[in-house]
Amino acid sequence: MFALVATLATACTNMPPPPVVSSPVAVTSKPAAEEQSQIAVGVDSIGGGYNPHNLADQSTTTSALASMLLPSVFRPGADGRLTLDESLMTSAEVVAHDPFTVSYEIRPEASWSDGAPIAVEDFVYLYEAMRSEPGVVGAAGYRLISEIRPADGGKRVDVEFSQPYPGWRTLFDHLLPAHLLKDAPGGWQNALNDSFPAYGGPFAITSVDSARGEMVLERNERYWEKPATVDKVVLRRTDPDGLVNALRTGTDQLAVLRTDQSGMERLRGLRGDVELSESPRPYVVSTLLRPVGELADDQVREAVGALLDRDALIKAGAEGGPSASHRASAQVRAPSDEDYSATIPRGAPRHPQPKRAAQLLREAGFEREAGTWTRDGRPLSLALASPGEQEPYASVAEELSRQLVDAGIEVRDVEPESARELYNHYLAPGDSGADAMPVDIAVVPQPVSADPASTLASSFGCAPAGDPASGVAGDGDEGTDGDSGESAPPTSTSREPDREGGGEADQGAESTEGAENTEDAESAESTESAEGNDSESEELRSANVAGYCDPSLQPFIEDALTGATPLSDALATAEPSLWHAGVTIPLFQPVDTVAVSTGVEGVRTSEHPTDPFRSAVDWTRRSG
Repeated sequence: MFALVATLATACTNMPPPPVVSSPVAVTSKPAAEEQSQIAVGVDSIGGGYNPHNLADQSTTTSALASMLLPSVFRPGADGRLTLDESLMTSAEVVAHDPFTVSYEIRPEASWSDGAPIAVEDFVYLYEAMRSEPGVVGAAGYRLISEIRPADGGKRVDVEFSQPYPGWRTLFDHLLPAHLLKDAPGGWQNALNDSFPAYGGPFAITSVDSARGEMVLERNERYWEKPATVDKVVLRRTDPDGLVNALRTGTDQLAVLRTDQSGMERLRGLRGDVELSESPRPYVVSTLLRPVGELADDQVREAVGALLDRDALIKAGAEGGPSASHRASAQVRAPSDEDYSATIPRGAPRHPQPKRAAQLLREAGFEREAGTWTRDGRPLSLALASPGEQEPYASVAEELSRQLVDAGIEVRDVEPESARELYNHYLAPGDSGADAMPVDIAVVPQPVSADPASTLASSFGCAPAGDPASGVAGDGDEGTDGDSGESAPPTSTSREPDREGGGEADQGAESTEGAENTEDAESAESTESAEGNDSESEELRSANVAGYCDPSLQPFIEDALTGATPLSDALATAEPSLWHAGVTIPLFQPVDTVAVSTGVEGVRTSEHPTDPFRSAVDWTRRSG
């Protein structure tokens, strides 16, 4: 049983926080404005939610706000490696190995914008949510924590782990104000849905105009460290058509957003007026063939994977923009990782193999009648979901649906009310409730971290079947939606194959073209899953949105996470096993285009997933 200190309230601080204001947007005091400097940034959207720890909220805007408004123990540097954020921390180091213990020292003056100290309470709040809530980013490391102890008035945090954890630096980024959120209506699932109750960074939100698509951030006057050089940062919703004109006229001085091929061409037309660079996002767009329903049958799942044209899915999502050069052909490492190399096997899912798919479906008892695959008179029907209209997921899902329908498979489009509902209920591990529609296929972001072992465990690891603290959703599960635990079923529309078509989708030779030469050069034939590993005697279940759990692979995942096995050895086993399972088909890593006008200085970008907004405290407008 995990233990937590019960005296946090008295240990955190000698000064109680002031009363919480009722305004939906936290404000900070600021001096009378004279001539305020401002930098306007074009972004894809300013819509919420804004919780950086929720899979549903992953976006450039969420990352931007987290970087500018929330404190983190470590942040990625220009080389992608995590470095201690000394604006928040005095130190963070391993102080014991048996049990493995990390001690964090928080700067005494570090506080939220309402005056409450940033302290152990905030560490505990994040830890509890990350190990118990569904749909979170990077839960595996938090599940190794066995105890958190406060000291020095809550400004020292001693974290004890049940096992060694080399990836401990990935924990406790983007801390949240526990004193305002832990008892807030709706709980974790409503946290940062449309606003921030307090800030622990150099900026603070002062206004949000959803209709105009504009969010204004001003210097946080309660920030204890170096103040932001610029008075205001304005995030403005834009699109490729309006972006070039906004940069040319000076309406926007900076842009960080997804661009397609034509958008890039127009930006290049600005020539010397803007400097262009790329910023990869910390996740990979992936197709999940979840082992539930019909796809729980390995033959059927393999057949569906063999029908997919991965090249066409990538083309639909990347649209010829910078993301097209970041094809993801490994299960764990992203293309931006300096140690990335393709591991994708020959054949499916590299290329579609319709003849192989037809063979597998017939072996599974299906036959094709009037253009549709049926078994016992019932069509093969699969439920497909993506995070609403969010791009690039919606475009990939549309292309995927078209491919399956053309191949003779009926597709039902699952349409939850929100992206959070998708992850909190319909993709959550465990029973999603009697009213939930099972999701067979999902097009979603798969997060990657600075520690690939943590990525492996969070994306593909198992959890003990009886563990209530590992993100399980179920009937009456309070805390998944902050209300009663109930959820209205998602709406669904069905797309059926052309019943007049008949015959096989493709009787010709299997496709062998369309994938990059680098993939062919760097990968080899898929091998079978590792054999000879005894499954754990304890019953295991999935602990990820893919619904995947392989007890024979789990020991390798755990050994990589705890450092008992070198990561390269673990990946040598895990990569071919994951490709063979056919549950996750990675497509590409989204890449933002960063366009900086000649009038702005201090914007730092990297080929690694290092948010350019991290440098916002140093942004300045060039005089003259």
